[in-house]
Amino acid sequence: MRSIRIALLPALCAVLLSCAPTSGNHPPDVAPPVAKVDPFSLEQHGHERVDNYYWLKEREDPEVIDYLEQENEYTAALMQHTEDLQEALFEEIKGRIKQDDASVPYRFDDYFYYTRYEDGKEYPFYCRKRDSLEGEEEVMLDVNEMAEGHDYFSVGGRAISHDQQLLAYTEDTEGRRINTIRFKDLESGRTLTDAIPGVTRNIAWANDNKTLFYTKQDPQTLRWHRIYRHTLGTPASDDVLVFEETDDTFSSFVYRTKSKRYVMIGSSHTLSNEYRYLDADEPHGAFKVVEPREMGHEYGVDHYGDHFYIRTNHQAKNFRLMKAPVARTGKRHWKEVIAHRDDVLLENFEIFKEFLVVAERKAGLMQMRIKPWGAAAEHYIDFGEPAYWARIGTNYQFDTTTLRYVYSSMTTPRSEFDYGMRDKKKELLKQDEVLGGFDSADYVTERLHAKARDGVEVPISLMYRKDMRREGKNPLLLYGYGSYGASMDASFSSTRLSLVDRGFVYAIAHVRGGEELGRRWYEGGKLFHKKNTFTDFIDCAEYLVERKWADPERVFAQGGSAGGLLMGAVINMRPELFHGVVARVPFVDVITTMLDDSIPLTTSEYDEWGDPRKKAYYDYILSYSPYDNVEAKAYPNLLVTTGLHDSQVQYWEPAKWVAKLRASKTGDNRLLLKTNMEAGHGGASGRYKRYEQTAFYYAFLLDLAGLGS
Repeated sequence: MRSIRIALLPALCAVLLSCAPTSGNHPPDVAPPVAKVDPFSLEQHGHERVDNYYWLKEREDPEVIDYLEQENEYTAALMQHTEDLQEALFEEIKGRIKQDDASVPYRFDDYFYYTRYEDGKEYPFYCRKRDSLEGEEEVMLDVNEMAEGHDYFSVGGRAISHDQQLLAYTEDTEGRRINTIRFKDLESGRTLTDAIPGVTRNIAWANDNKTLFYTKQDPQTLRWHRIYRHTLGTPASDDVLVFEETDDTFSSFVYRTKSKRYVMIGSSHTLSNEYRYLDADEPHGAFKVVEPREMGHEYGVDHYGDHFYIRTNHQAKNFRLMKAPVARTGKRHWKEVIAHRDDVLLENFEIFKEFLVVAERKAGLMQMRIKPWGAAAEHYIDFGEPAYWARIGTNYQFDTTTLRYVYSSMTTPRSEFDYGMRDKKKELLKQDEVLGGFDSADYVTERLHAKARDGVEVPISLMYRKDMRREGKNPLLLYGYGSYGASMDASFSSTRLSLVDRGFVYAIAHVRGGEELGRRWYEGGKLFHKKNTFTDFIDCAEYLVERKWADPERVFAQGGSAGGLLMGAVINMRPELFHGVVARVPFVDVITTMLDDSIPLTTSEYDEWGDPRKKAYYDYILSYSPYDNVEAKAYPNLLVTTGLHDSQVQYWEPAKWVAKLRASKTGDNRLLLKTNMEAGHGGASGRYKRYEQTAFYYAFLLDLAGLGS
């Protein structure tokens, strides 16, 4: 192990402890931690990079932990003058949310299942009622009780056995997404002695009520790669390996079809899939391949009647829907159900006895197409707003004419509907109650389009108060992601009101790299086109300033994970454009991470970022990697967050980035690193702790915007 040292400016601890609270926009004059420069040479393709902060990767070294804690103390000192604001924001955000809330129950065979919260408690209760909602409540899991004694606790996967008497669930006590599977007899209320440690949250029952399939990850890379079969009452050491994914660019997972007829094993790569199936009544049988993997062929499978239904991009960039007999699943037997369209992305489908429901994305917006199996005409659900978020909800019942779907917009709280696929009638089951006098009529949402530098129109979703005067004097927060084909839809957030009610305009830049405008939009922001993601975001920010949606001196940006990469890239390219940036768990050390196949996610993402073992990709990634492109320049005010146990973006990426920025940047703008020492990629596990995190981010932004009082 390499020797690690930390050099801190003299008497930092004393300064931190003695600094008096201040107010307004003037944080105390406190010296920041300075990480020791310890050069480490990295060479690839004859090119040498010197990483002065490579030593921060030693998670177990107490001096690394001490450095992170010093950064936390520095951040707390510089944010001390906002503590009253943080508390006010926390109470405000908490006060909008119904504390004793419950989800809409969904029907699964003989029971109605739902989740509820109690006032003052951090964690949910998972419950059910038999036959009707008038029945007696059965609390399956009280996560508050389970979480006692843990700084972090999360119940991940949950699966009910075929006879609905056994619950399999996973628990994570660290935040690194390494779980233990446990079992509960719901009839007796007894937790069984079976326990399967060191696994993922991915579980699926066979139909015999005693066999569970689960996925295990590689202990170092955390790649999901092995599927095991467990028989209740036997030790986990006797579990049978039924499938191993040997290609380290693929991950594997298991699920049961909606029909309950088959257990499926999927192997997934950025640009390729492969599925295997097994009769759920015969869990000791052999899995059979649906269609062998082929690079560039992506497909997904569900089952209905005598056929598998297959969403595929075979000869269909935006995907089409096919079906194949269970007895003859090969591609040559596929028949088309829904054809490919150049302007419509087929995202998802749901099968019912009488209807097929298709989730499609057109012009950046989700649509739901209701298609009867018979001769009746198909139709679309009308959502009625210019920008919104919608998805197919929980629909376990097969023999029903009712579709459950979820809808929201930037001004409409999350709403759950039952939709009559025959009579086309909507029934609002629940709209999230926003307390504190919220009225959606006080807010406006718009859909704009900014012209990128190459002429492409980039959508922007916008929200602001109706009484706002558009004079170019409002602070604006621009959010972006732009990776993995993930679409950032215009959904509602009650926490966001704390910014908007104080005068902020909130905007989402639907940049390339997402899939809002179909597959071409995703492909236009990956691999050798990745820089389009960054320039799209910059062009959207400039457009909003030019059109007087934003005060040019108060433009803020936020992104997390791959969106944190976006933040790092744009402040290297155009630091003067932004007054402040929040980069949450940012993926910023791209070239080093993508060259290290021992790090989680690396091997499975070569087709997203490129494989830098090939020189062309190395050169391109190196040209934008935020960590490698830090320079001596005046960067905007920056708040960076991470989690010590993050399994997606390792904590050392943000830590190294901040250390290098601190040594390189000019000017007096704030540079803060906040590390959650108990959590991972998703942050804190309790709902109140999450509100505290949000209040902290918002206090940072409001203080910089001059709205902190």
